[in-house]
Amino acid sequence: MAKHTALHTYHAAHAKSMGEFAGYEMPFYYEAGVLSEHNAVRNTLGLFDVSHMGQIQLSGAGCAAFFEKITPSAFSKVKHGVAKYTVLTNPQGGLVDDLIVTRLADDVFFAVINAGCKDKDIAWIKENLPADVKLEIFDDRALIAVQGPKAEAALSNCIGEDLSALGYMRMAKYGDLWVSRLGYTGEDGFEVSVPADKALALWQNLIDEQGALPCGLAARDSLRLEMGYPLYGHDIDATTSPIEADLSWVVRKKDADYIGGDIISAHRENGVARKRVGVNLIDKGIAREGVKILNADGDEVGALTSGGHSPSLNKAIAMGYILSDYSAADTEIFLDVRGRKLKAIIAPLPFVSAKTKSNKPNTGKAA
Repeated sequence: MAKHTALHTYHAAHAKSMGEFAGYEMPFYYEAGVLSEHNAVRNTLGLFDVSHMGQIQLSGAGCAAFFEKITPSAFSKVKHGVAKYTVLTNPQGGLVDDLIVTRLADDVFFAVINAGCKDKDIAWIKENLPADVKLEIFDDRALIAVQGPKAEAALSNCIGEDLSALGYMRMAKYGDLWVSRLGYTGEDGFEVSVPADKALALWQNLIDEQGALPCGLAARDSLRLEMGYPLYGHDIDATTSPIEADLSWVVRKKDADYIGGDIISAHRENGVARKRVGVNLIDKGIAREGVKILNADGDEVGALTSGGHSPSLNKAIAMGYILSDYSAADTEIFLDVRGRKLKAIIAPLPFVSAKTKSNKPNTGKAA
């Protein structure tokens, strides 16, 4: 039986389409439809229930060192309130999951993990947990994503706090609300961790008083695809190296003293056989996960891992893995869609430029 988030009663009453995702019954889209929801996030204000994701906290003297063992990122010098995107790695150099980790204090870190990987991630963390680090799981908190150009004004009005000084990939606590300026849409926005029993009131206020449009998982998927953000279980998995996945920027350069570090370092130094790339379709059609990528001679050289229509660009786009020799931008390829060979080209990621808040001070000088 599917699990429910704290906002399930709202979804059941208002969603036009619901279904199971990562063990939860979640809204796919509401009455406005996927296109309207997607465009609301790009142009005004959209609202997502992401309470199915996991929220955990690790604390103790060895916490920073522990994160530097289970991820390839550096945490020892991260300042309080700063969030980092990173990955959990396995001994084979693959990915257990991707996640956001925020340093709350010298020895306290908060992390949000993927819904479909919660149990696996927690088991992996427990398996490697040192005696001086404590793991806490927040099952009593919801998570709401407020995304779009009007997110700052709307959430500031809603909670009675001026959020203009909160930078991108930064977190601050306002009473029992934990507000992080980030999201998986490429727009300015926030994820708000809120006690489960207060989630509906916050959600309803953002809709009724601030004009937010409730959005489902379908729009969340098209938004992240336009940004070239990987989805675990599709674009990245236990067999994927962060170097292959175009995530080398999360890998620290000074040492490889983390799980799978020797293999990942070798990938960076010696290169990899395949790379994750963007794909722009030239011929008409939609190409989705599993579609084979062919070269001009008809040889299979890769496969798509995500794909669909881009509302922002009004064209079909996709992501996938291709042999490194064919990974350069503008390389012509073909996609085998049910026997039809659709012409396409390799495209740089992201497809749409990010509009997240800049943390650089305004000097008054023209760019």
